[in-house]
Amino acid sequence: MKNSVIWLSAVTLTVGLLAATPPKGRVTASARKTTGTPAPKIKFIDPQNMDLNVRPGDNFYQYANGNWLKSNPIPASKTSWGSFNELRDKSLDAMKMLLEDATKKTTKGRLYQMVGDFYQSGMDSLAIEKRGFDPIKPELARIEKLSNKTELLNEMAHQRTQGNGMLFGFSVGQDRKNVSKYLPQFSQGGISLPDREYYLKNDKRSLTIRDAHRDNITKMFGLIGEEPTRASQNADLILRLETSLAKAQMSRVEMRDPYKTYNKLTTADFTKQTPNIDRAGGSWKAQMDQFGVKNQDTVMVQNPAFYRSLDSLFAATPIEDLKTYMRWNILRGAAPYLSDAFVKQAFSFNKVLSGQKEQTPRWQQVSGLIDRQLGDLLGQLYVQNYFKPEAKQRMMTLVDNLEASYKEHIKNLDWMSEDTKKRALNKLVAFKRKIGYPDKWKSYDGVSIARDDFYGNVKSAGKWSYNYMVNRLGKPVDKTEWGMTPPTVNAYYNPVNNEIAFPAAILQFPFYDYEADDAINYGGIGAVIGHEMTHGFDDSGRQYDSDGTLRDWWTKMDADNFKKRADQVKEQFNGFKVLDSLHVNGQLTLGENLADLGGLAISYDAFKKTKQGQSKDKIDGFTPDQRFFLSWAQVWRTNIRPEAEAQQVLTDPHAPGLYRCNGPLSNMDTFYQAFNLKPGDKMYKPKEDRIKVW
Repeated sequence: MKNSVIWLSAVTLTVGLLAATPPKGRVTASARKTTGTPAPKIKFIDPQNMDLNVRPGDNFYQYANGNWLKSNPIPASKTSWGSFNELRDKSLDAMKMLLEDATKKTTKGRLYQMVGDFYQSGMDSLAIEKRGFDPIKPELARIEKLSNKTELLNEMAHQRTQGNGMLFGFSVGQDRKNVSKYLPQFSQGGISLPDREYYLKNDKRSLTIRDAHRDNITKMFGLIGEEPTRASQNADLILRLETSLAKAQMSRVEMRDPYKTYNKLTTADFTKQTPNIDRAGGSWKAQMDQFGVKNQDTVMVQNPAFYRSLDSLFAATPIEDLKTYMRWNILRGAAPYLSDAFVKQAFSFNKVLSGQKEQTPRWQQVSGLIDRQLGDLLGQLYVQNYFKPEAKQRMMTLVDNLEASYKEHIKNLDWMSEDTKKRALNKLVAFKRKIGYPDKWKSYDGVSIARDDFYGNVKSAGKWSYNYMVNRLGKPVDKTEWGMTPPTVNAYYNPVNNEIAFPAAILQFPFYDYEADDAINYGGIGAVIGHEMTHGFDDSGRQYDSDGTLRDWWTKMDADNFKKRADQVKEQFNGFKVLDSLHVNGQLTLGENLADLGGLAISYDAFKKTKQGQSKDKIDGFTPDQRFFLSWAQVWRTNIRPEAEAQQVLTDPHAPGLYRCNGPLSNMDTFYQAFNLKPGDKMYKPKEDRIKVW
């Protein structure tokens, strides 16, 4: 449910739903059982949030959410505000309480010491201010002493082991065609802006952001004492280098093709493609030795052409310029953890990029950081206080119901052969389910957390994370590991494990409430479950087999039939205009749009098997079917700043909420019946034009 995010990046193997958090001040059903707080009376569908002057068939999103959107402006410290943001803030509030409590424990176990002291170090702004940029001076000094490109490559390798990757991406992950094995993987990278398009497009928006990026680099160098002319020259240099790297990258749409990015090479053959780097002593075997990766003769290269371009750029760029690029990467990576001048300067650039008006409160930044870096420790506290076993059991029942509904849909498809249906059903029943939290927790052995060293804590956790990743090599794949932490308001599907996962924090209204009627829960969390299941059968996920292997299990005719329907979804979303000349990118968002369409249809049919789904009884004036669709709509209500929305269109595989709400509904006959849509309504499509995939 990626950014985005039930939204994860389209580049990663994990496909997310979106991003969210529960309404401020509201305690979830599971949290109420833990805290003893009396349950407030909830109006799960509140007409006060709706704009009843809008016809549901003209703009259902506005009809369902219009008054809520008017009365909930975006806070100055946010780039958007909607159901997901409310839930994120609720999760952050919970984390804050847990972390503040951990700082006060007089007799601490290791868990409380780690998270409590990390939080205390991040909140000690006076100590952070006093240090200025002292924490990164040793790293800058190491770079300054480099005298040749061999030394430079060695230093880059060292920095990577400390969590500072530069020029390209490196990771250890599962081999998509041999999923029981881990493999070193090299990806494109090297740029500071969110996407290659910011360097390559010359529209006014892109030019403004590039100018702001250049200004930010100049001012950041000024903060470490670089004189103005030199700082400005540095900025010009870095922009040129990053533009060259951006030109060598594949687009996000291209990277959605799992076969195009599957390029398995011997280490020797990979080295032959980068002769200039090799001559500088940077054979990929030698570099991986320094990465801590030993005895690996095979690697995965996401984009070989990128590395050939990188090799030419490396040869043509003087060492002093490469050193400047390295210093910039140290500086931009560390800025959030240094004194106020660096934090404010980084934010001044973010204002241009995202439209955010005020800085995110420090406690929210620090809480989120600890969740990212020590998530299994903080997650244990979160689960103990905010998640109960009965919520997990209820989710398992919902997943069972959605799976049963999905089976029926697959069996009844009129465009798929029986052989492919059989394989699809095998894949469906093979889904691994992860609900709430991991079965085993990471212990973070080796991470050192000090109460008075914020930057040092960040570095220690980053180094541990890198070592944890590379130490996977040669070991069995750990399929119990999660891609998200329990306080995350999101969900995901991971194709190489054929698994669906729902962290604890998503089991909150508007997705789910223990006391809500079935229409609310199936229109919310039920559609989320169906969404993640459908990722296993979207344009990318469908290419993985039941055991997670990248392998074609479709007949050509069935694949062609699927593509015909998927292309219709792509064209529908290409037609949605977001801002001035910006349209939704139907190909980039195709996987998420297919997941929304399939997930909602599957959940609706599962809902119709419940007692409420089979009745006509109204609640608060709405029929069960109407409540189901209204529940779906209120999940997506979001106000978003134009700058953030423009960035979303370029970088996020999820369409904006308006189109995620209305797009699938315009293809569902049951929606037309529930709200009596007629020809002439703006969302109306003739029955023969309504798209049905799963």
